[in-house]
Amino acid sequence: AKAKEIYHNRNQRATELATQGEKVIGYICMFAPLEIMTAADILPYRITGNREESIVTVDNYIEPYGCPYIRNLFEQALKGKLDFQNSIVTSHSCDMVQRIYGVWIHCCQPDYHYFVNAPHTTAPWSRRFFKRELAFFKESIETFSGKAIPEEALHRAIDIHNQNRALVRGLYELRKQNPPRLTSSEMLQVLVAGSVIPAEEFKELLHQVTQEVKTRNYQPQKKIARLLLQGSIIDDTTLMNLVEECGADIVVDDICIGTKSYWHDVAVDNDPLEALANHYLVDFNCPRTYRGTQLDRFSYITDLAQEFNVNGVIAYILSYCDSCKLDAPALRRYLAQSGLPLLIIDDDYSLRNLEAIRIRVQAFTEMVSKG
Repeated sequence: AKAKEIYHNRNQRATELATQGEKVIGYICMFAPLEIMTAADILPYRITGNREESIVTVDNYIEPYGCPYIRNLFEQALKGKLDFQNSIVTSHSCDMVQRIYGVWIHCCQPDYHYFVNAPHTTAPWSRRFFKRELAFFKESIETFSGKAIPEEALHRAIDIHNQNRALVRGLYELRKQNPPRLTSSEMLQVLVAGSVIPAEEFKELLHQVTQEVKTRNYQPQKKIARLLLQGSIIDDTTLMNLVEECGADIVVDDICIGTKSYWHDVAVDNDPLEALANHYLVDFNCPRTYRGTQLDRFSYITDLAQEFNVNGVIAYILSYCDSCKLDAPALRRYLAQSGLPLLIIDDDYSLRNLEAIRIRVQAFTEMVSKG
């Protein structure tokens, strides 16, 4: 219930901290490492979408055929709904995010802004370049916060975020059961809540949720269809609820606010910036990072499917999301070779065609259930 409350009131804790004089930085993508902001006693606040937001103002500033998710975020900023943190940190996660950075700071004039230039390959020289970029980001955060970030503070921040990653993986373990001990919508509510509160508070929330889930009297009906949800960013539970209403369980995911963020720890290294560079560039399986054209680059998805006894995959892809769309044909071929059926849902983030999507999901669930 506490996670659900935070999920529905995402700005509340950040607003409280900002009112108390604490610094809050809004970020869009994980390639601006949270550990650096946490080490400076700054709350990294993930700017998330609002599916109910009316997109009316943003067309005056950016093209209508851009990423609907980024347009949704910018709409909120233009309407003053993000003024409690009045900052923006982005990275070159994709061309649309890169594009929105300049427009955002021009129109909203935040007190603090920074662009992390993340490379798109995992070659050794890319990792060296990214480590240097993170050093520049750290210096900028030090200037903004008015305090130095000693190496010990960075190690402590890495440790607390690693503890949270381990606790999140523990919750995923409980979803291996049939039926899973917590639903995909409950899991997403917990993860979104953790992205808008301080890391220490998220740790406490994870402990409370884990204890509750382990001891709850919960006897849902077993479902034959056990699905993996893959694709573009998802920070709203509507689609997950729909899938579960159609007779399936989403037991694991391959999304940004999910296993991509929590499946691997940052290495405990003598050089924390090098460890962060390797983690976010190599361990973070984002389609924006080029890993060659071979189909086995998707092997981590089938590994998850095998580990969680998955028998079908749903890919949710946002309109104009080039990274995911360009990967889709190869992903379909790879999953077909692995015997996993795939349903691709193309949407503009609003889920306005929810009933049409329901029909497709229902048919897919029935097909998967029949084997």
